[in-house]
Amino acid sequence: MTVVNYERRGPTALVTMNRPDYRNAQNSAMTYALDEALYRAAADDEVKVIVLAGAGEHFSAGHDIGTPERDAHLSFERRAGLWWDHVGKDGAESRLARESEVYLGMCRRWRELPKPTIAMVQGACIAGGLMLAWVCDLIVAADDAFFADPVVRMGIPGVEYFAHPWAMPPRIAKEFLFTGDRMPARRAYEVGMINQVVPRAELAARTFALAGRIAAMPRLGLALAKKAVNQAEDLQGLHAGLDSVFGLHHLAHAHNAETAADPLAGMDARSMKAAADGS
Repeated sequence: MTVVNYERRGPTALVTMNRPDYRNAQNSAMTYALDEALYRAAADDEVKVIVLAGAGEHFSAGHDIGTPERDAHLSFERRAGLWWDHVGKDGAESRLARESEVYLGMCRRWRELPKPTIAMVQGACIAGGLMLAWVCDLIVAADDAFFADPVVRMGIPGVEYFAHPWAMPPRIAKEFLFTGDRMPARRAYEVGMINQVVPRAELAARTFALAGRIAAMPRLGLALAKKAVNQAEDLQGLHAGLDSVFGLHHLAHAHNAETAADPLAGMDARSMKAAADGS
């Protein structure tokens, strides 16, 4: 089974994360396959719009922190930056190199892809899943979708691509992080984090209808409009903010490594879910 599927539907490319048994948790194989698929869509002159989706009941439960196919110890061909390979390195040198590539670096580059991207979200969109949705230009969510960044439970200030204060108002971002609570799709729409909430049964049809409307616009005009808005966000501090919080993120990992069981403060997928469920 391929971890990412690619499909052309007229002028729209559909890129689908395909680890439904693990709620599309992102191992390195998936992350690099996403990168390859997005490169493919960017290079195809027939593609005007890209839809990012997750197979099964959930969009993405975030980074893979414990499935049998977790592959953080393996090397992949690096493309997002010039950091050295993390494999064979120790401590912060390893983690910083890896996360600079597969998390912050890739997300930044995907945000700059010069074609409109739409995240089609159902079920869980948690932590690393937020990063994938937030780098997309638009988010269409099913009415059963929910969003959460619970990593403060690990003593970490937030996921690596820290777009929280730009994705929602700052006080809402603080509540979102301080509690780790799940934000329902309707609330996410109310605070401006997503564009549409639609019935689950209509999610694909409504998303592709939106993609079709966008695809009718000139390709260069879309690319320039996207760049203009991205530049405005960067002038509001997004680029520098990502860098500054990435440093705090790694300070938290280092602190955990010294004072707790591991850089995640002993938390794993099971304990994080139990905390979210209140059990």
